[in-house]
Amino acid sequence: MFSQEFVQNTVDGVVVFATDLLMPAMVLFFFGAIALRVLIYYTVKREEWFSREFSKRVHKFLHARDEKAEQSFYIVCKRLLEITYYEIFEVRAILKRRNPDAIMTMADRVFLVQQGVARLVLDTLKQIKFLKFGNERPQFTEISNNIFRNNPCFNRVFGIIPVSVFNDFLNIVPGLFIVGGIFGTFLGIMKALPELGGMNLNDIEGTKLIMDNFLLKISFSMSTSIIGIVLSVGMTLCNTFFSCEKLYVETVERFENELGHLWNLSSSNKLPSEYANFDAERDPIEVLAEDLISKELSVEIGFVNIAKPIAKWWGKMGKSSSPSETEKTQPAPKKEETAQVKEEVKNADEDKKVA
Repeated sequence: MFSQEFVQNTVDGVVVFATDLLMPAMVLFFFGAIALRVLIYYTVKREEWFSREFSKRVHKFLHARDEKAEQSFYIVCKRLLEITYYEIFEVRAILKRRNPDAIMTMADRVFLVQQGVARLVLDTLKQIKFLKFGNERPQFTEISNNIFRNNPCFNRVFGIIPVSVFNDFLNIVPGLFIVGGIFGTFLGIMKALPELGGMNLNDIEGTKLIMDNFLLKISFSMSTSIIGIVLSVGMTLCNTFFSCEKLYVETVERFENELGHLWNLSSSNKLPSEYANFDAERDPIEVLAEDLISKELSVEIGFVNIAKPIAKWWGKMGKSSSPSETEKTQPAPKKEETAQVKEEVKNADEDKKVA
């Protein structure tokens, strides 16, 4: 008896929910699903953005490289990845130059863009560091897939919501809308049918009124199916236009192709001990500030510490694999200028003695 009453009360509650709250709940769920789809797409788009920017710089390097020079795959990738990291945030700094107090854009802070890009650079360098150079090409597809898939900043929205899990869930949401619409229709019919038991065939007017109410409730319950179909179509279109799977595949393929091009043009995979590690924690704005000072002072500084060599690095790339070569290429001071400076210093000392 208790079980029958419990089941009956449960069914009555579901019927009341279906007739009163199902359609508003479906509409609210639809807009929530759309918002989540856009957030997931934007998060994956940040990976594609970094891959596209890296590809631009690889192509620029291929046009400016010295074909006769020996290239280390690790050194070339390291420099190009660091250049990509600093330059993409340099563009951000230029675009927000009217707000000098800004440190990081809201999108970068909320979606962990800077941290995610830094992890992409670090993970790439870890993956390619100990590759054995030879005739056999490494599995760059698997390497690229591991780099992007295991990134802790880009595989979660806001660093909290898992992208893969909710992306799979959003793919089945259109079917859920259709099921919800049919479910609401049957429950509406179920609620309307008991009213037919109150018909009195001798009372024509009363019977007509009951039938009118029954048909009205049936037509209203059918509207849940219509709403479910409309929402299903809308969600399907959203999933199509904001397809994260397609975007992710394009990102991995582009990154894998660029690594393959650099590997084919390299002659070794040497790891020079004098190269400093990439500092992912360093703020690109700080690097760009030092870059600006170095440009004003016309000072040539090492690549890893600041971004100064970005402007002139393309012409030097391929001519030397050691950062110490930069110092060698600097022009020595002329003898005339040195003699003139010494004479000025001597005259200054004599003036002091006379005074």
